[in-house]
Amino acid sequence: MTATAHRLSTTPRTAPLEPRALAAEKSIVTTTTGRRSLAVLRLATGFIFLWAFLDKTFGLGFSTPVERAWINGGAPAQGFLMSEGVTGPFKGFFASLATPLTDWLFMAGMLGIGVAVMAGVGLRISAVAGTAMMLLMYIAEWPFAAYAASTNPLVDYHIIYALALIVVAATAAGDTWGLGGWWKSLPLVKAQRWLV
Repeated sequence: MTATAHRLSTTPRTAPLEPRALAAEKSIVTTTTGRRSLAVLRLATGFIFLWAFLDKTFGLGFSTPVERAWINGGAPAQGFLMSEGVTGPFKGFFASLATPLTDWLFMAGMLGIGVAVMAGVGLRISAVAGTAMMLLMYIAEWPFAAYAASTNPLVDYHIIYALALIVVAATAAGDTWGLGGWWKSLPLVKAQRWLV
């Protein structure tokens, strides 16, 4: 028997779906406590985006009063882009982006990132989209000036949220307490690895 034939005859042909689906996360994060901690980080980070969507849509009164809710004619992205909160050398650029389309794109991004991250699916694309969104908001608020809204010019909450998204995606944190294992077993996701 050749070495190749022996290897083929001793390799299991199929493994149960669950161990195979969890293999990615288990090979990256080797302890149960670590995987659970990352799952909590994933759920909390996803909820930040989902909560922002809900508050801006329905005016729950935390950052958006009911009269400025999206369902009541409010303009969530335009409201921010045209506000005093946008400062610095790119203020004109960000003001030029303020359109109804921007509202739809912003809200779709918040909802999509929130749901995907909480579910543990599409973490790579969520990390890229969420990081881009957070960096744009970071630059729009221009934390580098004295007395800026941010208390730290280099690492504020936008940067922390972006880093959390990257860590969650890089560690396959959707496999624990999420649908990541199932998602990765779908034929489309297997064929298009960027959807992981």
